[in-house]
Amino acid sequence: MSTPVQKHKITEWVAVDSKTGEFQRKPSVFRDAISRAPGARFPPEKGRYHLYVSYACPWAHRTQIIRELKGLQDIISLSVVHWHMGTKGWRFATESEASSSPEMTAAPEPINNASYLQDIYFKADPEYSGRYTVPILWDKQTNTIVNNESSEIIRFLCTEFDDLVDEKFRGNLFYPEEKRGVIDELNSWVYDTINNGVYKSGIATMQGAYEDAVTALFASLDRVEALLKASTGPYLLGEKLTEADVRLYPTIIRFDPVYPAIHKWLRHLYWEVPAFKETTNFEHIKKHYTKSHTQINPTGVTPLGPLPHILPLEG
Repeated sequence: MSTPVQKHKITEWVAVDSKTGEFQRKPSVFRDAISRAPGARFPPEKGRYHLYVSYACPWAHRTQIIRELKGLQDIISLSVVHWHMGTKGWRFATESEASSSPEMTAAPEPINNASYLQDIYFKADPEYSGRYTVPILWDKQTNTIVNNESSEIIRFLCTEFDDLVDEKFRGNLFYPEEKRGVIDELNSWVYDTINNGVYKSGIATMQGAYEDAVTALFASLDRVEALLKASTGPYLLGEKLTEADVRLYPTIIRFDPVYPAIHKWLRHLYWEVPAFKETTNFEHIKKHYTKSHTQINPTGVTPLGPLPHILPLEG
């Protein structure tokens, strides 16, 4: 069976024939869920599921954070792709690369003997014709993709494995019932103008598209700054970490933190909550964005620094 042909190059984030120059994110395709409900197609089981991520990708980063926060490391296995994305999309490191550069923490693919992430998509659906994105939650038992939408993956990781984790990790800790309305409202505009806004700004190929996106981006950063200044605790919504913090962090850690309250919030998460620091890999982030996105940075020059990556907390 022949591989489906994509209309545009994988590294072409805005079509060269675009009339507006706008970056438009395609919706995720695989949208099933892990569920404890009787008769569920994908019930929670230790060792059954495998998470494919990139240390460079902010959407995948949020799933890594939740996996750590919920104590799922021994229940859901993990693969990290190589930082480089080429004409065939994300790829896995070779044995030689993994052994010669262990600090890069990428490795050969252990489940499906895949060389590229696209191989995983085609194993799940030979007719697949969408983008080859991370994260992917893979079911080893039925050899298919459960879900590749990060916002949905983090929701069911937070609840559906509670019978399998230590008692201290149980409960919907980061999406509590009494705060769901405000979390959903916050997630909505943060996603559109910040999480996706940095892409719409940085990938725009026309001045008007860039100006619209960057204006909305900084208006929302102003809004987050004010929210943090008024917060009664170190987190967006007060004394307790919520999903809203998890969803904002991967964007801000890849951005210039010029806002004092946002910078303080960022440093607290990085230095005081291990799940954030342990899933943040600046080498992958820097090299991917400067050397993979040839439409944006055709020279592939990677800037030096900054060092330290994140300023220590003030004594």
